[in-house]
Amino acid sequence: MRPAVVRVLVVFMALAAGGSSARAQGLTLALGGWSATLYGFAETDLIYDTTQSLNEVAGNTQIARPDSYAGSHDRFTVSIRNSRLGVRLRAPEWHHIRASAVAEIDFLGTQAPTTSEAATFTSPLVRARQYNLKIETPVVDLLFGQTWSLFGWQPFYFPNSVEIMGLPAQLFFRTPQLRASKTIHTAPINLEIALALMRPPQRDAGVPEGQGGVRLLVNKWTGVQTINSTGTQISPLSVGVSGTVRRLRLTELSAAPKASVDLTGWGVAASAFVPVLPGRADKRGNSLALTGEYVWGMGIADEYPGLTGGVASAPPPNPSMLVPAPVYTPNADPGLAVFTADGIAHLVRWQTFIVGAQYTIAGLDGRMWISANYSRSVSDNASTLGTPGKLRAGEDFADFNVFGDITPQVRLGAEYAYFSDHYAGADVKTAPVDAVNHRVQVSAFFIF
Repeated sequence: MRPAVVRVLVVFMALAAGGSSARAQGLTLALGGWSATLYGFAETDLIYDTTQSLNEVAGNTQIARPDSYAGSHDRFTVSIRNSRLGVRLRAPEWHHIRASAVAEIDFLGTQAPTTSEAATFTSPLVRARQYNLKIETPVVDLLFGQTWSLFGWQPFYFPNSVEIMGLPAQLFFRTPQLRASKTIHTAPINLEIALALMRPPQRDAGVPEGQGGVRLLVNKWTGVQTINSTGTQISPLSVGVSGTVRRLRLTELSAAPKASVDLTGWGVAASAFVPVLPGRADKRGNSLALTGEYVWGMGIADEYPGLTGGVASAPPPNPSMLVPAPVYTPNADPGLAVFTADGIAHLVRWQTFIVGAQYTIAGLDGRMWISANYSRSVSDNASTLGTPGKLRAGEDFADFNVFGDITPQVRLGAEYAYFSDHYAGADVKTAPVDAVNHRVQVSAFFIF
């Protein structure tokens, strides 16, 4: 290891050893049975990429091909846009009914294409993350509003990374919904069951998306888990399965469509959090935990940030050789389904998995830890659904992270990440192309 790198790690460990682990509880005001909790974090990210492919949120964005300008030039990004602010409100209990609400924002709002680079990063747009009402009763719990997708039991199995979520091949999606859930509590285990009607991926389909899941928790088998970068907690061993069913109603492949084509998308996910070396609130050091998620489905690309695979519908028929040629305008978001030249609609199929490990270093009272993640996404049909040479067949991702808590509120993190995008060949005679991006990121967090 290079001497400069060793010196940086030594300083980092010394700083981490001087503080106590961040355990942010939020700032709570209670009055007359009501309570309000302000929570969130201020985040600053310094990111170096070896290509000009990514913003600070990489997600599943395709890496620029090495034969392009963006693929052969680097980039340095400084951003505060992932900073977060939220409020939890809880009303007095009434006849065994508890009502609460969450309002949460960040600054990663969608910018207009004409927005300058300076305005994007110095005057970012506010974005609604979570806005929901929860009603808890002895019989069933109900949730109305925007929160995490039930598919994949988000966010319970998110990995630990300095990288802004979601990582490549990681389910990561918030959407408006109506959810009903029930948790059966016992001393050794809890069983959670949930069903949800979701905002459909295409409102023109005319019906909501349906999701469901079951989750088992082993209460006394616990480990240290950090969800994303700031959510450090003690969590029990758990496994979850979930599924989704949705309908797409596509306008036919025509510049002036009169008919539609109905398709049914679906997906299944299996998720797990497994403490290998146990961790407790009073003993966080020398603990090791694993996370994992496997997904198979079709027409579910919107559950992953930025996943399209480069697919696109063929142009509509032009038997009269009109100039300009007719243009097809899809009525669904990119990446879900496309038409081939024969007029047949295809759902884009994806198979993904992500595994992660977090080790909390012994002797520092949980103030320092390392983590690593690996993910892979593969499609068996995306490489045939669009312009040759621009289509993703799959992607590999890996990262390594070091975290340290300087004070109970201040956290530092450093990451190295590797992205390898696999482009299908332009034709059967052309070899596939791998586009690679290396990322180094250093982030600072004030957690409250």
